Formats: sequence, structure tokens, C-alpha cells
Amino acid sequence: MRAITTISGTRIELDGDVLAVLETISRDLARRQVLDYGFEDVDREIQHVIGQLNDEELRTYLKESLFMSFNRYENDRMLKIVERANKRSTQTRGKSSES
Repeated sequence: MRAITTISGTRIELDGDVLAVLETISRDLARRQVLDYGFEDVDREIQHVIGQLNDEELRTYLKESLFMSFNRYENDRMLKIVERANKRSTQTRGKSSES
């Protein structure tokens, strides 16, 4: 299995697991910057990782990233629907107890 590295040299196995890549980047940034890193640091690290991927690997990780983002989007959307339904339910109960 092919591997790439972070800027600080931490090895990342390319097995299609985008979460493992994100976790490695996060750990490296936290170690180097003691949790005091910004957008530019994250961007630089991601650009470094992307620069080591070939076209097929880029497609694989893009697909995985989009899938994760879609799931997050759907979960957030469903949470908002449930929150609205709970709010309406609470308001309805409040009105019926006032009668």
C-alpha cells in the first residue's frame, strides 16, 4: 500500500479512509502548534497532502470527502427538522394546558 507524509513527516497509509487522513493532519498540527494553528496552517498541510496524490487517489478521497460531507449535511438537516417538531409540540402542549 502506498503512503504519503504530512509536512512534519508523519506517514499516512493511502487506504481510502479520508477520516484517517484528517485525524493525522489534526494530530500533527496540534503537536506542532500546541492547538494554536489557523486556516493558513491547515491549508498548507492539506495542499501538501494533495500534492502527493495521483489522479486516482484524488478521485477516491474526493468521493469519500463528499460522502462524509453529504452525511453531515443530511444529519444537520434532520436535526433541524426534529428540533422544529419538538418546538411545535412544546408550544402546542403549552397552549392546551392554558385552556
